[in-house]
Amino acid sequence: MRLLEVRRHSLVRDHVHLSQAGVDLARRVGARMGPFDRVVTSHVTRTLETAIAMGFAVDAQLVVLGEIGPEVWAEVGHHERWRWDKPFAAFARLVRQGGATASLGHAQVEAWRGIVRELPEGGRALVISHGRVIEAGAVTCFPDAHHAAWGAPFDKCEGLRLAYHGDSWAAPELLRVAGP
Repeated sequence: MRLLEVRRHSLVRDHVHLSQAGVDLARRVGARMGPFDRVVTSHVTRTLETAIAMGFAVDAQLVVLGEIGPEVWAEVGHHERWRWDKPFAAFARLVRQGGATASLGHAQVEAWRGIVRELPEGGRALVISHGRVIEAGAVTCFPDAHHAAWGAPFDKCEGLRLAYHGDSWAAPELLRVAGP
């Protein structure tokens, strides 16, 4: 078995760099994580800074982990997902429709699978990515899950932990961050 932890980046001050509150949050969350055999972020600076603030050196940056095309923005919007009644169920519907969000989700699953396959048996990897990207990947990994019960979209430093057995994912553990 191999483990993959996928987390959203921390709080930013200017859409590029973490704020001091973001560094503090990432440090607090990172203190309860790890160790990891491999750490991968998107190509966007705030994901790299989140991993470092969490206390982990970054092994690689992948564009696919942070690439949200205009077609996805058209389907999910920017902050609209925070107002959706059952956001993961909404993401799952979009993935089933086969449009841009489905392509995004499938790209995440393939990237995550590639990362986890590079791990030794019993290994662990951390991915730092983005909102919308992680939700699309999560529902794509588990198309038959009870998505309505998954709650709110992932907030800063939240995400999921996935166990990988053979060539399949085990049920996700949703990782929430409590408090300020």
